[in-house]
Amino acid sequence: MSRQQVLFFSLLVAFLAACTTIQAPTSPVAEEGAVFTELTFLISGDPTDQTAYQTLIDAFSTEHTDISINLINIPSGGDFRKRLAADFAAGTPPDVFLINYRHLGHFFAANAVEPLTDYLAASTLIRTDDYYAEALTAFQWQGKQMCMPQNISSPVVYYNKDLFNAAGIAYPSDDWHWDEFVTTAQALTQDQDGDGTADIYGLGMEATIVRAAPFIWMNGGEILDDEAAPAGLALDSPESKAALAWFVGLQTEHHVVPNAVAEEAESSLSRFVNGRMAMFVDSRRAVPEFRLIESFDWDVAALPVSQQRASVLHSDAFCMAAAGQQQDATWAFIEFASGVEGQTILAQTGRTVPSRKALAESESFLDPNAKPANSRVFLDAVPGMRHLPLMATWSDIEGIVSKHIENAFYGIETVDEAIEAANQQSAEFFPVP
Repeated sequence: MSRQQVLFFSLLVAFLAACTTIQAPTSPVAEEGAVFTELTFLISGDPTDQTAYQTLIDAFSTEHTDISINLINIPSGGDFRKRLAADFAAGTPPDVFLINYRHLGHFFAANAVEPLTDYLAASTLIRTDDYYAEALTAFQWQGKQMCMPQNISSPVVYYNKDLFNAAGIAYPSDDWHWDEFVTTAQALTQDQDGDGTADIYGLGMEATIVRAAPFIWMNGGEILDDEAAPAGLALDSPESKAALAWFVGLQTEHHVVPNAVAEEAESSLSRFVNGRMAMFVDSRRAVPEFRLIESFDWDVAALPVSQQRASVLHSDAFCMAAAGQQQDATWAFIEFASGVEGQTILAQTGRTVPSRKALAESESFLDPNAKPANSRVFLDAVPGMRHLPLMATWSDIEGIVSKHIENAFYGIETVDEAIEAANQQSAEFFPVP
């Protein structure tokens, strides 16, 4: 067994003592005597995600009455990945599953995912030219298209327009710089009752490599020492270290982001929804929940820039299990979900930025009557978009790096200590030279 396969199956050792599963209703039952091809579709999301994908299934079922799809939603991303690994190990994987590219490397290395290259070549409904190359390449492995990307999101700055108006601060511009970002967050952070603790924070941001990556790239830094043949991290380069120091300083120096105690008491997401945070950095996934906000007006802006523009790809894809017994039916669903009708359904929920270029430019996504008003900011980010490494062990490396970035962000370690610890602990997950 190869090292990559060992890593893949080692994920199963501690899986799933208990995992909450929300199972959606199956597709409508056909006439008595009809024979179904039954598929399972595994996702991870909140109730709005579940509703969106059930709507997608229902639309598919009206055209494919002989295929029944059972939607299974595991709300926790960590539990979802454990469940997925466990199902593969047991030989009972879902026929189709939706997953972010960052967590796919070990599945690809273990040949657990069925390549879609031949299906795509034979399709009369979809073509690779229909999609953003930035999304497609994140799901390619050894020259093959492994999964079909359903979205091409990027982190943006969600901002509370009412708080900006009350403070007399102009809304973010398309070309604002890091310094302006900091001063804006400082002006919006308020201790209204004078107890020494902020009641309204200027900014909320996850302390992870996913959130830090755009700023590292903007500053001319890199995450790996060599993207083609990585032997280690590159976070100790002057450019990368300076970007991480700026990122960490948002909390440790400028205090515009909640500290660990405040974040534990109430998440930044909750603070933004409840009108007690002026800006919050997230991908498109936040839109369905934010559209439920009635107490204030909001919009989105681009990330601030430094030496150059950069963004990090957020993308999930429909993947087919190599061990699936109903691959033609599974492809029919993936093909539908990746087509105009399927992507339109998901785009109209607000959840996704379509990976189909023409649809992303249409009113189905750029709806002038739906929030956010500035949805084009997601499309403007595409030219500067990069994806995180495609490695069999990237999920392990990401977890280690994010842990130490979080430690630095909350003052547990210095930036130098965090980088050194990340280097040491991730070394075993890089190929031996």
